[in-house]
Order: sequence, then C-alpha cells, then structure tokens
Amino acid sequence: MAKRVAVFLADGFEEIEAITPIDILVRAGLEVVKVGVGGLTLTGSHGIRVGADVLVTEAGDGFELLFFPGGGVGAKNLGNSAAAKQLALAAGAAGKWLTAICAAPVFTLAAWGLLAGKKATCYPGMEEKFPPGVIFSQEAVVVDGKCVTSRGVGTALPFALTLVTLLEGKSRADKLATEIVYSQPTGGSANG
Repeated sequence: MAKRVAVFLADGFEEIEAITPIDILVRAGLEVVKVGVGGLTLTGSHGIRVGADVLVTEAGDGFELLFFPGGGVGAKNLGNSAAAKQLALAAGAAGKWLTAICAAPVFTLAAWGLLAGKKATCYPGMEEKFPPGVIFSQEAVVVDGKCVTSRGVGTALPFALTLVTLLEGKSRADKLATEIVYSQPTGGSANG
C-alpha cells in the first residue's frame, strides 16, 4: 500500500511550488491527496485553478507527510485555517513529516510552533518573520528532525526529490531524478 501524502491548497498558492512536488511524489508511487482549504477548487497566485480531492475539514489523518506550499496569500490562508493547524499539530505529535516551502514555513509551521528550536529556511527576506527560536538557514532545502523547509519556486524540484528520499529512499529519488533528466546545478555560463 502506497504511503499517503496530504498537500494543502488555498487560494493564492504558488503553482510551481505545489504542482512540482505533487507530480514528483505521484511519479514516486505515493498516494497524494490534495486537501482544499476554503473550497474544492482553488486558484493559484497566477490564476491557475486546481481541484482538491477533499476539504480540510474532511481530510482526517493517516498521512505520512503533510505539505504546505507557499505563495504569500496562499500561505497566509493556510496559516489562518484552524483545521489545517489541528491536522499539523496532530501529525507532529504522531511523528509524521511536516513540510513547507517559500512563505509557508513562516505562516504555517513556524506560526503554529512546530519549528521552535529547529533549523529552517523560507523565501528570502521572510526569515525576519520567523518567531524567536527558529534557526534560519540559507540552504535551498533544510531537514531538521521531521520538518523539511525550502526557499521557493527555484527549489521546488530539489525539495520534492528530498521528500521522495525521506519517504522512499535515496535510490528511488536518484532513479526518479535520472528519469526526469534532473541534475543539481553546478554553475557555469549562460552562454554555454
């Protein structure tokens, strides 16, 4: 039976930060459930509409990993959801993975007290909004305990592959990276 992942979506979510991990997690063979906060059809920050599988109030538990995408408005909408907070707190208490990217580490996990004493990252400039006790890092993807945070649109793919590594192992993530023709950037010239 495939491990279950909950991806929380609210109006204003950043499309690449949500869809890239969804796609990679599905390719890895995980069961991805799109959880709608505020409705079953959500509109991203660039006008792309995505359908959720279930409302946040009906999502329940049984997930190995909870993922909160960014987008300034979307992350705030997620952070304001009492139901999303309750699910995250319960998942954290049960030792499940809690993950967020861009503005979401600030407005969800940190705001709910789930990053206290942990190393984390977020969208550049948002780190000033972390509450005291969160240890900011400029790394693209940060794993501390059962929390994973990432910086933004440009880090969505390495973030997603990190989640696959954590849930399915490094060999599965490496195989998937090869299949999608992905390699970590090493620098170089734009003129080739």
